[in-house]
Amino acid sequence: MPLASIPSPSQGVWYLGPIPLRAYALCIVLGVIVAVWLSERRWRARGGTPGTMVDIAVPAVIFGLIGGRLYHVITDWQLYFGPDAPNKPYEALFIWNGGLGIWGAVALGGVGVWLSCRKRGLSLGAVADTVAPGIAFAQAIGRWGNYFNQELFGGPTTLPWGLEIEPGRAGTIEGYTGLYHPAFLYESLWNVALGFALIWAGRRFTLRHGRLFALYVAGYTVGRFWIEGLRVDPVGGVDHAVHFLGLRINQWTAIALFVGALVYLWVTRNKDTEEIVVAPSEQTPDDSAASAAVAGEEPADETRSSEETDSPGKTEPSDKAEPSGRTETSGEAALADADSSPEGADEDGAEDDRAKAVSEEKKS
Repeated sequence: MPLASIPSPSQGVWYLGPIPLRAYALCIVLGVIVAVWLSERRWRARGGTPGTMVDIAVPAVIFGLIGGRLYHVITDWQLYFGPDAPNKPYEALFIWNGGLGIWGAVALGGVGVWLSCRKRGLSLGAVADTVAPGIAFAQAIGRWGNYFNQELFGGPTTLPWGLEIEPGRAGTIEGYTGLYHPAFLYESLWNVALGFALIWAGRRFTLRHGRLFALYVAGYTVGRFWIEGLRVDPVGGVDHAVHFLGLRINQWTAIALFVGALVYLWVTRNKDTEEIVVAPSEQTPDDSAASAAVAGEEPADETRSSEETDSPGKTEPSDKAEPSGRTETSGEAALADADSSPEGADEDGAEDDRAKAVSEEKKS
């Protein structure tokens, strides 16, 4: 017997009265909260309007859950519709029992993001780059739902971090009572490292126009290809994983997406046009002026006074303005005030006479 191991959880569902609290669902919800929180901070740092990521997250999560479940049901259809299916067809809707394909979740979730960006007038690439690290962290948290469901595990191992799996689970070896590779843990750690790497790469290389998101896809698929090769739990079959040319279905998907991400990075390597991070309907006059400056347009001069516009024939002031510290204007105003004052007029006249006398004396 191994000296150390990761025990399987005794249960994955708790009841709050009649309401079931499922660990799988809680892990997904927690992952979404972390992703939205981080994405909101990153979006504000880019100059975006606060609350935008929260609004976009609603359709993205809904579409993502639907897409993730569809991918799972399509690739594991024999679990619900096959002749020896262990589940009823309607149980394909029971998302809380496990079974979300990340490929479908990201693909259809991206459709939800695209619809939101199009409605608001935002750049899809800017939003995708903003949420990329958050998606990685959300996956890292969500994978712990597989731990509670005792799924996503690898082959037998004697390593001290081996995972205990109840005998009789789909993918377990009949008669084997040892440990299995905790594939869910490997992927969770990989996603955490990927999330921090994306944050660093975004700051170091200023990746824009969806390139950071493409880097996320490339990085995730590399780890997923390796981890998928360790798995022994079924994908595409009732008690086994469907293989094609020696590789599991998810490994082929990882290869296709990895190549696609590299192609996108190459095609957009020189793209440097301005991205819209503030919706036109939410722009202030300062934002509009900044956008016009970026586009090479001359913003309207809003500082021109109404007197200048009402008097087209008025002579423009000289470009050689007096220094701001000049006191001539204030001195003349003071003298004018003194001359207009009824009190002390005689004294002012006497002062003027003395000033003239001094001036004539200097001239002589």
